[in-house]
Amino acid sequence: MRILITGGSGFVGQLLCRYLQERGHALSVVSRSPDKARRQLPSGCDIRQRVLDFTDTSPEAIVNLAGESIAGRRWSEAQKQRLRESRLTITQDLVTLCSKLPTPPEVMVSGSAMGYYGDQGRRQVDEDTEPHDEFAHRLCAEWEAAARGAERYGVRVALLRTGLVLDAGGGALQKMLPAFRLGLGGRMGKGQQFMPWIHRLDLVRSIEFLLREAALEGPFNGSAPHPVTNAEFTRTLARHLQRPALIPAPAPLLRVALGEMSRLLLTGADMRPRRLEEAGFTFVYPTLDEALSAILGR
Repeated sequence: MRILITGGSGFVGQLLCRYLQERGHALSVVSRSPDKARRQLPSGCDIRQRVLDFTDTSPEAIVNLAGESIAGRRWSEAQKQRLRESRLTITQDLVTLCSKLPTPPEVMVSGSAMGYYGDQGRRQVDEDTEPHDEFAHRLCAEWEAAARGAERYGVRVALLRTGLVLDAGGGALQKMLPAFRLGLGGRMGKGQQFMPWIHRLDLVRSIEFLLREAALEGPFNGSAPHPVTNAEFTRTLARHLQRPALIPAPAPLLRVALGEMSRLLLTGADMRPRRLEEAGFTFVYPTLDEALSAILGR
């Protein structure tokens, strides 16, 4: 399959490119820094700066992972706009590309996030759960709506609402490990908020699964079937590192330090991958213990 990928040089995208190429797919990658991307990605990838540079190609599939990290900096109004633009502009360009190609791609798997649901408290969440209206939800909803514009051109669109992506060498876990290895880790607030998570390999496998299964469209929760609370995540990580985790981050302090962005740490959703599992997808790492054992080598 000929696959066009945005966000291919990111934490998930790098593994995705290696995984897909090893399975015989031909890859095109959009990158603002093509020379840097060529050093990070497998040889043979066709790397260009802009989506519309690929109008002379005929991709059979698109994977859309581009977007500035939502946790990169405090949410000023200017930063909120940057987060929107980093997702919507490139997604709208992909839809424009679909309109220009003589034969549009068969499928687009487009990124979204657990933030789509907003704060859900303690109830279980699947793809049919009504979202809580807040910034993270509105950001994801706009992103998904932009991607679904490709359906006008006969493209099957699958929307992957990802949880916290875990693996060595990047992502949220890389930021947590220094403090936890020093015994300075701890829960966020009361720790009762859920943290949907997924091992990076399972996320990559789920993307390939959605590309391959022609009947699958609409939203899918990209998270392991056993989410945990923040307190349970903290205890499990500390146990795998054989360190204490006794220093909580008080909610008021996080609110002062991070403002509205603190909601990413203090709220959550007990998100379950119902539609992926019903479609027959199986997880290599269904539990946090299994995932951390693989990542940390214990």
